[in-house]
Amino acid sequence: MTTVHIPPSAQEKVAAFQKQFSKEADNLITVGIPQKINELDQLLSSPELNVSDLSTLRAELDIPIPDPEKEKEKEKLKKEKDEKKKDDEEEKGPPCGPVPSNEKIASLQKRIRSEIQESKEKLNMVTLWLQLQIPLIEDGNNFGVAVQEKVFELMTNVRTKLDAFQTQLSKYLSERGDAVAKAAKSPHVGDYRALVHQLDESQYSELRLTALEIRNTYAILYDIINKNYNKIRRPRGDGKRLIY
Repeated sequence: MTTVHIPPSAQEKVAAFQKQFSKEADNLITVGIPQKINELDQLLSSPELNVSDLSTLRAELDIPIPDPEKEKEKEKLKKEKDEKKKDDEEEKGPPCGPVPSNEKIASLQKRIRSEIQESKEKLNMVTLWLQLQIPLIEDGNNFGVAVQEKVFELMTNVRTKLDAFQTQLSKYLSERGDAVAKAAKSPHVGDYRALVHQLDESQYSELRLTALEIRNTYAILYDIINKNYNKIRRPRGDGKRLIY
């Protein structure tokens, strides 16, 4: 069997890294993840994520509704002006100042975005820890390896969900920005204003569900690793652990 010659000094460095990393990963699994489950459970029980009347989350839209009579007069004057003046009028912005974000939603988004990023980093650590438990590839006694593959499949699915959560946060900002722009451009159309409020309320519900999903993910990951810890650490019950 052909083997790759690895200098002893390099082997020592890799072994030292694996030992330290394994220690950190074990601490994450036994202490860090249970702590995150508790933190997220408290967040889900907090007043900020238990608003029953979603209308209280609405942010004031400082977009004045134009007077119909004044608008008619304005339109009449515009028709009397030359083409250049008409173009200048059309390029002007809406008759309102800056429209800020919904501070309540923005604050909650910041917290949930941080939780998503942290969970992705912790998931990355657990994934590497699991990969470092893969045994030497050989025939027979692969039940423990199958368990490892199941856990790895779970973590891959979780990563996909976390990416989707992050995408949804950005999508909300884009959709709300478009709705605010339409409300400013057509301030007399009440549906655009209602759309802004509806987006805020929907986003609040999504943020709560995201926090719930992250909490549940930690709980499921902890449970499956805890139940199969020995099989994951020693998939063949012997010393042939690392594939590297």
